[in-house]
Amino acid sequence: MPGFHHVEVWVADPVVARADWGWLLDQLGFKRSAEWTEGESWAAGESYLTLTTSPNLSRPDHDRRAPGVNHLAFRGGSRARVDEIMASCSDHGWRPLYQERYPFAGGPAHYAGWMENSAGFKAEIVADEDETPTLD
Repeated sequence: MPGFHHVEVWVADPVVARADWGWLLDQLGFKRSAEWTEGESWAAGESYLTLTTSPNLSRPDHDRRAPGVNHLAFRGGSRARVDEIMASCSDHGWRPLYQERYPFAGGPAHYAGWMENSAGFKAEIVADEDETPTLD
């Protein structure tokens, strides 16, 4: 079966990650499936996302402009749901990005919002395709 089994994101501060990532993942329908002192896992279907710290971290923040992961893109549901998440992200440790072009920063047929947390990690919340018009 194709797809991801899991993604592991290293974080410098598990307490902060529990707050900002926990809020976002809960909004997107993920369920916390495991928790330990250094991290936690959130499941969606058969896949899961782990947020954990490590003594091997080379720096305290994420540089999405360096080689590696630029961002994670999540299915956000309806356009209205994406709008709700984006409208409240600032209250939960995330800063909206590309607001001057929201919700079509990815192009006229891609309804999505982008946000960045205090550690510099970017997330994209994408509306269901069936609500996004196609270009002819």
